[in-house]
Amino acid sequence: MKARTNLLVPAIPFTGGRGITMEIEPESVGFDYLALQVRRFVAGEKFEAQTRSNELGIVILGGRVDVSSTNGTWSNLGGRANVFSGMPWAVYLPIQTAFTVTALTDCDLAFCYCRAEIRHSAALIKPTDVRVEIRGGANATRQINHIVTPEFSAHRLLIVEVYTPSGNWSSYPPHKHDVHNPPEEADLEELYYYRIDRPEGYAIQRVYTGDRRLDETMAVRDGDLVLIPEGYHPVVAAHGYNVYYLNVLAGSAHSMAASDDPDYAWVRGTWNETDPRLPMVK
Repeated sequence: MKARTNLLVPAIPFTGGRGITMEIEPESVGFDYLALQVRRFVAGEKFEAQTRSNELGIVILGGRVDVSSTNGTWSNLGGRANVFSGMPWAVYLPIQTAFTVTALTDCDLAFCYCRAEIRHSAALIKPTDVRVEIRGGANATRQINHIVTPEFSAHRLLIVEVYTPSGNWSSYPPHKHDVHNPPEEADLEELYYYRIDRPEGYAIQRVYTGDRRLDETMAVRDGDLVLIPEGYHPVVAAHGYNVYYLNVLAGSAHSMAASDDPDYAWVRGTWNETDPRLPMVK
């Protein structure tokens, strides 16, 4: 299929407390690896699916679930009401796995699929397994929750959560990962899936290449998604609104290696302190 020229994917409206609120497939957006489905469930609802030729990270955005699969079963997972109220639980499932999710409460789940060929072991990722990093400085400080890391036993899939306080910049200085030049940089496609702590809030994201062949600036609302096929991709949270995004990445190496935009890399040397509002969740 033809790749999208508009990188902003708006949230899918839903009613009745259940349904798909975001869905993309690689072919529809010009990607090679990543697909994402975000679903809301009502208590007692069951969802059955198969990973097929994908590895899968199920991130519990809110609520509690049981997960059973042909590669393992885990009970009573989750607990945070929403992404702003606690640390994540997640389940990693390998290729060729059938699974069932049972909602114990009303739930909000992100299904992060990635095309893969190598089979790894299924795994539960608990909040205590998630490394918290406070990155940046001054009003470019943000919190990173590392869920599926380069050290994690997966083929291509990488997943992190990022919290950006009101008025702060994130993914700054602008960085990119679109050239396979290990260990300095990996060629990765990436998804930014957003939540805002108040429904009327927004973030601004820019995606651009050094030659400006690609140069888009977008206002992003709660539940929207931004595609990062290449280029630099900084974010700023509107004053008064805390911003969360779920980053899902995959590409030429199981690595987060990236390079800064040389025009802005100098700002790192000006940071003498971090924002005391972080960590936002513990």
